Amino acid sequence: MTQYRLCFLGFGNVGRALARLFVAKTAELRELYGIEWQIAGVATRRLGWLANTAGFDVPALLAGDTTATTSRSNDIHEWLAKTQPDAVLETTSLNVETGQPAIDYLQAALQAGAHIITANKGTVVHGYEELCALAQAAGKRFLHEATVLDSAPVFSLFRETLPAVKLRGFSGVFNSTTNVIIEAIETGRTFAEGVRAAQELGVTETDPSNDVDGWDATVKVCALARVLMKAPLKPSDVRREGIRGLDGGTLRAARGEGRPYKLVARARLAANGSISATVQPEQLAATDPLASVRGTSLAVHFELDMMPGLTIMSHRPNLQSTAYGLLADFVNAVKK
Repeated sequence: MTQYRLCFLGFGNVGRALARLFVAKTAELRELYGIEWQIAGVATRRLGWLANTAGFDVPALLAGDTTATTSRSNDIHEWLAKTQPDAVLETTSLNVETGQPAIDYLQAALQAGAHIITANKGTVVHGYEELCALAQAAGKRFLHEATVLDSAPVFSLFRETLPAVKLRGFSGVFNSTTNVIIEAIETGRTFAEGVRAAQELGVTETDPSNDVDGWDATVKVCALARVLMKAPLKPSDVRREGIRGLDGGTLRAARGEGRPYKLVARARLAANGSISATVQPEQLAATDPLASVRGTSLAVHFELDMMPGLTIMSHRPNLQSTAYGLLADFVNAVKK
């Protein structure tokens, strides 16, 4: 058995789901991989930099009881020095423009000798090459499966099982909120009612702008392009249009024809090596592999030189799905 010290950077809905999942999977981790674990550090904007070198009592931590905290730190460097983590699991908020301060946090974690596991797609879009180089130099892993399709294997699929393929392009439905809103409008409800439905499902924030204006999908396009196509695509390079301008009558008629609208993200490599990318509402043919994506489900369709199409769908992902993507990355980072 090997004992791993974990630090949670961010402890919102996903971080808390991840802590619960570690508890639920304790027996499997021990029996299948020889992994024992403890949470030595938790950091959030509200709580600050908390450390417990003996390991937090996870049920108490989930209940909001941090009285057993042995110390508080002033910044990430002091926090890492106290906690000495083997892995830092990062779920902080997305910064579309720069990916900061998450990138700086992950750099510090690598320099402290920890593997870094993230669900924050901004770190991939704005810091991928630098973080990969730092991880390689430190003999650690930088893994990020949960950034695009929750726990569905996308990055690991290419990394582990598709050697020497060339990715020519991809299309995807990457945002649950816009699916829920469009389907609500198709049934005669208003845009605002669709937003409330998405909020009640827990798939969008109080301010849904990043989702409905296409930013979430845009950053996911950039993350996939950067890792799988080696293309330094930035959000400003993507032609973006959200769903606010969609008309209810048009949506209902399209659904009646069996050719529904979705917020579709696309990227394609040209012969000269340039890349074009869009995020916009599109009416899809019934035969399109993305047309059947409903509710909170997500999907991506890849066009490869070795096969005409490969589609991956995540059916009704939830917080546990995202948390599992992080847990799986952790196991893959440390397993012998």
